[in-house]
Amino acid sequence: MDGGTRRRGAKRDELPERVTLKKEIGLLSACTIIIGNIIGSGIFISPKGVLEHSGSVGLALVVWVLGGGIAALGSMCYAELGVTIPKSGGDYSYVTEIFGGLIGFLLLWSAVLIMYPTTLAVIALTFSNYILQPVFPDCVPPYMATRMLSTTCVLFLTWVNCFSVRLATRIQDIFTVGKLMALGLIIVVGLVQIFRGQYEGLTPQVAFEFSKTPSVGQIALAFLQASFAFSGWNFLNYVTEEVVEPQRNLPRAIYISIPLVTFVYTLTNIAYFSSMSPEELLSSNAVAVTFGQKLLGMFSTIMPISVALSTFGGINGYLFTSSRLCFSGAREGHLPSLLAMIHCKSCTPIPALLVCVSRYLYFYHLTSHKIQTHNLINYVSFINYLSYGVTIAGLLYYRWKKPALYRPIKVNLMVPTCYLLFWALLLGFSLHSEPVVCGVGLVIMLTGVPVYFLGVHWSEKPKCIYDFIGEWTAEPWMMTRHHYYHLL
Repeated sequence: MDGGTRRRGAKRDELPERVTLKKEIGLLSACTIIIGNIIGSGIFISPKGVLEHSGSVGLALVVWVLGGGIAALGSMCYAELGVTIPKSGGDYSYVTEIFGGLIGFLLLWSAVLIMYPTTLAVIALTFSNYILQPVFPDCVPPYMATRMLSTTCVLFLTWVNCFSVRLATRIQDIFTVGKLMALGLIIVVGLVQIFRGQYEGLTPQVAFEFSKTPSVGQIALAFLQASFAFSGWNFLNYVTEEVVEPQRNLPRAIYISIPLVTFVYTLTNIAYFSSMSPEELLSSNAVAVTFGQKLLGMFSTIMPISVALSTFGGINGYLFTSSRLCFSGAREGHLPSLLAMIHCKSCTPIPALLVCVSRYLYFYHLTSHKIQTHNLINYVSFINYLSYGVTIAGLLYYRWKKPALYRPIKVNLMVPTCYLLFWALLLGFSLHSEPVVCGVGLVIMLTGVPVYFLGVHWSEKPKCIYDFIGEWTAEPWMMTRHHYYHLL
């Protein structure tokens, strides 16, 4: 070790105390993180896709209920992993612990490179489009206005997450309540319609009248649409180290949140179908907005504003959790160590947050140049499902690898087995029906292989490379040592 390194080490040893992420997420905030990340734009848009592929109202409702059941199976597996491997970072941390560095790095690489920034860009643009819709009721909101508003929203929430974990979680709490109130309005209006006798479309004879008989492939696509609306059920696992009493609150939050979301989603769809014919729903590009225009009259602007508030909370949740993924990756040595630094006063991972927002701005730039965002979302969805399956397969392997390891929660083996069977069917059908999209998703993930071997596995790099890395990691830490501490 050279003298410079020793001096830097000595200064770090002189720090008065070890600074860590604070445990500020209680049971309520844990529930709102899960609910807030699941309920985004999906429930306001996905019903159209589910109905289109299922072919009938009755089967669509079955898909929604079973979709929640599948998410519940996955979340039970993640509850076991979360208390057995109590690290922040979710899938990445578990897969790294179970399968080693390469597989974990590939999940991290694909998430940081495309999955989270693309999803964040889409949610932010959805937010700006919906909040501007009442201002421009007869036309599409101006291009520059949507871009400026979405970027302002993301930058503001980035500042909030840099400033205080407590403030970020309070915003999540408030906007999660707002989301549930928006869906509650839809449910109440729908129930009023049912009590008035407007439920012909929900009777078994009519509900299971198929406009066309769906194939197995079409039913699988319906599940994919519903699964998109349920995505985010694993996000609490990204912030495990900030949860108060995680062995108790992590599983409790999961077991409260997933059934609640499934119940709300099912009632919301019943409300849609009680007030709109299948033809009306299929012809709508924004189901909740059409619902509001039909039943709320002069108060119909409540719906687009509610959707906008829903996506606002989703942006906050994505920033909060994705920054912890970058933080965990840097702490494991898979990303530059600069990203493992936290602010000594706010105890927030500011460098990781800035990387997340910069990746968002990059994809925002891509969408502004008319690159097809929906193609990026398809790649993201495939990578997302692949990550879920690899992680839950890791649970089974870890049971075999370390049978004597203490597990505060131990799910029945049928739970991961059933989830993996469903996952394999969805993944297999996706590869068969969309080989190009899935192929691109795999290529994006596999580009991380050479990066891993050159950047992480290759330990005997030339000195000039280490010097270059030091300029971007050690030196910024030295210059800002009064404000940032490195988390060891």
